[in-house]
Amino acid sequence: MRTTDLVGGVRHSAPYVNAHRGKTFVVMLGGEAVDHPNFRNILNDIALLNTLGIKLVLVFGARPQINRALAKQGIEAQYHNGVRITDNDVLEQVKQVTGSMQLDIMARLSMSLSNTPMQGSDINVITGNFVIAQPIGVIDGIDHCHSGRVRRIDVECIDQLLQSNNIVLHGPIAASVTGESFNLTAEEIATQIAIRLKAEKMIGFSELPGILDEQQQVIAELLPRQAETVLRQPEHQVYACPAAHNFLNAAIRACRSGVNRCHLVSYKDDGALLQELFSRDGIGTQLVIESAERMISADISHIGGILDLIRPLEQQGILVRRSREQLETEIEHFNVVERDGLVIGCVALYPFLEHNCAEFACLAIHPTYRAAQRGEVLLKAAVQRAKHMGCERIFALTTTSIHWFLEHGFVMGDVSDLPPSKQDLYNLQRRSKVLLMDISD
Repeated sequence: MRTTDLVGGVRHSAPYVNAHRGKTFVVMLGGEAVDHPNFRNILNDIALLNTLGIKLVLVFGARPQINRALAKQGIEAQYHNGVRITDNDVLEQVKQVTGSMQLDIMARLSMSLSNTPMQGSDINVITGNFVIAQPIGVIDGIDHCHSGRVRRIDVECIDQLLQSNNIVLHGPIAASVTGESFNLTAEEIATQIAIRLKAEKMIGFSELPGILDEQQQVIAELLPRQAETVLRQPEHQVYACPAAHNFLNAAIRACRSGVNRCHLVSYKDDGALLQELFSRDGIGTQLVIESAERMISADISHIGGILDLIRPLEQQGILVRRSREQLETEIEHFNVVERDGLVIGCVALYPFLEHNCAEFACLAIHPTYRAAQRGEVLLKAAVQRAKHMGCERIFALTTTSIHWFLEHGFVMGDVSDLPPSKQDLYNLQRRSKVLLMDISD
């Protein structure tokens, strides 16, 4: 490199160094990236980000490594709707593979040889039980066994470690409150950590240099709604590149939940991460956050949006079916969360004023927007509305979301705790659980 190029590059990168210092980045390293010969260079660049004062959480995946281990043991990999079925035999292989990968990544980030870019670096890599998992459960009659999803994240602990300039490392295994281990996707862990840490960026790697247009050129920037259009095109390159496809889905959720920017770069190109972060034009594709949303009282114009939210949940038996006519007569009881004209959340509050209580019902969030505690926001609004009506408690009936209600201040009740008119309508076949919350001051 010529001296003038070096000087120019350093000068042009300085504004980005200042902008990124002290910010939190969540970096997702898929198993395909870990497998590639360029992975060592990626880790060197991650170490450089750490020395520049960027707070880093690394989340690694292991799909190809796990599949190779299963094949070696003669175990057939099974999936349902793209999710791995993790029985006991598979879980043991997942533990061995991810445990080994975690140690290897920590070892590589600990290098400080004089002939490496990490010379003189002093990096602490911390792992732990920062993510609490829960089972996916039985879907379409198929038991997902030890396949799980995120239930809770110890944000305070992670933040304390980041404040001390540690790199936090997390693999696709997480424990539950019952002491079990569950296999999660790296995309979900990275997304949920980024959302709950209020990270500035989430960064992913794929075989592609970014999202490509029809001329095979990298699209520099996308809004989430534009990214959804890409995902609706089966002929698009992202369908032939699982890493890009999965990250794009995750990035849409992250952006819509408050993560300012999500970047996709190639794990094949040496220095792609640095070029994306420290140059004016970048090298990959970034998704940027969309406009703000609002919560309002529903009116007739929201009927179609509410039906779009609740119909899938009704078909799954999670919500009791409501006709359009019924919704029209009950619309005054609904609040909705609206974003750019799209109804992304709704809830109903039915008063039983003669018994100083109200029913919290029909809570539904658009699948893409289920992070960022929107359900909690709707619950708080319903509680305030119930208090304004003079209610002293609210109740809810649920078949599948018991833990969510318990975590948000409800306690288990009984059918006898319901107002008499509601008891008369209780469906013995659904056997819904009764949850109660005291809202009296």
